[in-house]
Amino acid sequence: MSAGYLLLEDGTVYRGRSVAAPGAAFGEAVFTTAMSGYQETVTDPSYAEQLVCFTAPMVGNYGVADERGESDRPHAKAVLMRRLGGSEWADWLRAHDLVALEEIDTRALVLRLRDAGAMRAVVVADETALAVEDALEQVRAQPGMEGQALVAAVSTQQPYEVHPLGDSDAVRIALVDYGTKRSIARRLAAAGAAVTVFPHSAQPDELAGFDGVVLSNGPGDPEPLEAEVEAVRGLLGRTPILGICLGHQLLGLATGHKTFKLPFGHRGANHPVLDRRTGRVLVTSQNHGFAVEPSDTTEATHVSLYDGTVEGFDFPELRARSVQFHPEAGPGPHDAWPILKTWVEALRS
Repeated sequence: MSAGYLLLEDGTVYRGRSVAAPGAAFGEAVFTTAMSGYQETVTDPSYAEQLVCFTAPMVGNYGVADERGESDRPHAKAVLMRRLGGSEWADWLRAHDLVALEEIDTRALVLRLRDAGAMRAVVVADETALAVEDALEQVRAQPGMEGQALVAAVSTQQPYEVHPLGDSDAVRIALVDYGTKRSIARRLAAAGAAVTVFPHSAQPDELAGFDGVVLSNGPGDPEPLEAEVEAVRGLLGRTPILGICLGHQLLGLATGHKTFKLPFGHRGANHPVLDRRTGRVLVTSQNHGFAVEPSDTTEATHVSLYDGTVEGFDFPELRARSVQFHPEAGPGPHDAWPILKTWVEALRS
């Protein structure tokens, strides 16, 4: 164990104790308010290039399990905790070469990020190996998240199939991988879909022959993804589309809406979303640093009750819809679970 620190680009230092791998990790400092799902969070490709602070007072207390991974490796760059909840979690972080600190004043850190916004930062496992003064210069030399196109680094390189269990009449779904979570494919398969996962560069003609297309979640800024937006635009009206998280933002850009960087993002499992059509409020799981600008148009079916950003679209004439939140809820509340199931059932009927 060694004394380490988190350094934000504004010069603020938070000291802690290293509990995992040695070294230093640079990225964007963000926080999540989810009370569980720490392994799912760290392995979610949407957290690529980010240093994740958990607001839960103890992290790691129920261990780890292979089936909880949302991908085949961690994508977060570092982990920040108030208290480490068990050696199994620390061993897992160390085995995956992740820098992690406990005894961080996470309350103070979250307040700082909430007031000043997500920042470039570095997590250093051993303060004797990298002085704060030297680290600050390196932090400020790092690119910000705005303008970064990250999907190519997390997407599959080749298509692959996820088969449903015992359903010979399965609906055929193409899942475009911008950084997809495994639980999305699992939920689709459980609903009776045969899922083929495609790289982020998949073209409309490859996808149009499927019964439906899911545009997945993923990391980074949607605006630089011009080729992906053009591919979505070329698919509109040819087959039903369901966008999730980054996929929602790409659908928004493809239909003339605008996106922007949120000050500190929506990350957690307790975000209230209003369904304008029914008046129902869903408590949702979310993980995104960019959003679709508020809109009063009829296609904007869901809005965040925190800031009014668009949380869902429905374009009946284009057979396209989307949600900013995560209906697979891995982890999170199950309010939005029916979305994937009912979409698959509608395709079957």
